[in-house]
Amino acid sequence: MGPGAIGGLGCPRTLPLMAIDATDRTHLARAVELALRGQGSVHPNPMVGCVIIAPDGTLVAEGWHARYGGPHAEAAALAEAGEAARGATAYVSLEPCAHTGKTGPCSVALAQAGVTRVVVASDDPSEKASGRGLGYLRDENVTVEVLPSDDPIARDARLLNQPFRKHSKTGLPWVLHKAASTLDGKIASRTGDSKWVTSEVSRERGHRWRANLDAVVVGIGTALADDPQLTARIPGVVQQPRRIVFDTEARLPLDSKLMQEAPEIPLTVVVSRAAPRGAVGALTSSGAEVIVATGEHEQARVLSALDQIGQSGVTSILLEGGPHLAGSFYDAGAIDELRLFLAPKILGGRNARGIVEGVGIEQVADALLPVDWKWEPSGDDLLITARLREW
Repeated sequence: MGPGAIGGLGCPRTLPLMAIDATDRTHLARAVELALRGQGSVHPNPMVGCVIIAPDGTLVAEGWHARYGGPHAEAAALAEAGEAARGATAYVSLEPCAHTGKTGPCSVALAQAGVTRVVVASDDPSEKASGRGLGYLRDENVTVEVLPSDDPIARDARLLNQPFRKHSKTGLPWVLHKAASTLDGKIASRTGDSKWVTSEVSRERGHRWRANLDAVVVGIGTALADDPQLTARIPGVVQQPRRIVFDTEARLPLDSKLMQEAPEIPLTVVVSRAAPRGAVGALTSSGAEVIVATGEHEQARVLSALDQIGQSGVTSILLEGGPHLAGSFYDAGAIDELRLFLAPKILGGRNARGIVEGVGIEQVADALLPVDWKWEPSGDDLLITARLREW
C-alpha cells in the first residue's frame, strides 16, 4: 500500500501483540522529554519526540520536531538512524501523522524504513489523523502499541499539546489566563499603578509564555492605560505572538505602540457591531485586522471572537488583562488554565482592582474547581498553576 492509499482500515495485524513494559515506558518518557525541545518553535503544530531502539535494546536515534515547517520527530530520528531503523522499535510521544502537509506522512516513513514496532504515548485527535496513521502501520504489518490513556506518561504527552488538542477538537484556541496580584488580591493600587507588582523573574516567565503561544490578548482598558507592546522581549524568540485587543467601540489610538508596530507584528482588534465605521476603517487602513464579535451578551461576543480567531489558525492565547475582560472569559467558560503570580505585598483599598470582575458565580458551592493545581516559587513570588480542563 502506498502513501495515497492511507485509509486507516485497521486490517488484522499479522504480528503478535506485545505488552508495554517498564522498558517501553522509559523510552516513551524520553520521547515526551524530547518533544519539549520544540516549545516555542513549532506552534501551531504539536510538539513531538521520537526514540528508535534496536532489537537488542541499544539506542539507535532520537529526534524531535524542532521548527514549524521542518522535519517531524519521526523523520528526524529516521534520518539519524539510517539502515539501523530496520527491525527497530520507534517510540513516539504523539500518534504518527498520516497526511502530506509541509512534510510527508510519518506513518509511511516509519513503514518504509523497516521499523517493525511503533509504541505511542498519546493519540492525535485532529481530523487528518485520529487513528489513520496507526491503521496504515497495521496494514503494513507493523505492530502498534498505544499507552493506556490513564497512564501518567500518556497524560504528560497530552498536556504537552493542549492547544493543539483543543483546537483540533473544537476549532477554538486554548486560553491561558496569566494574572499577578498582591497577597490581598490587588493587581494595581487605587491610582492604577501596577509597575511592578511581581518580581523580574516572574515578568521574564510571562515573556516566555508569550513566545510559546500564538497570541496575547488584552482589553481596551489595559491598552489605553498601559500602551503596551505585548511582545516577547527575551532572547531566542522565534516568532512574536499576534496581539489581540478586545475593543468594542474601536477606540484604540492610531499612535499607540500596538498600532505603530501593526505592519510588522500582526494585530487583531475585536469590535462590536456598534463600533463607528470610520474608526474601524482607520484601524484597518493602518494595518490592523478587525473582526466583529456578535451576540447580545458579552459572554456570547467572547465566544464569537474566539471562534473567528480559531478559524484564522490561532490555537493558543495568553489572556493578560484586564479584570473586566478576564471576567467575561470566565463567564463564557473560555478559560482552560490559570497561572497566578502572588507577590508578597499588600495594597489594600476598596478602589484597588482585583484579578477578575464580570458576572461571576452566585453560590460558592457552584465555584469552578481545577482539575489539578500546583504551586512553586518564582523569584520573590509564588506561582500557582490551576488547570481547569484537559483536552
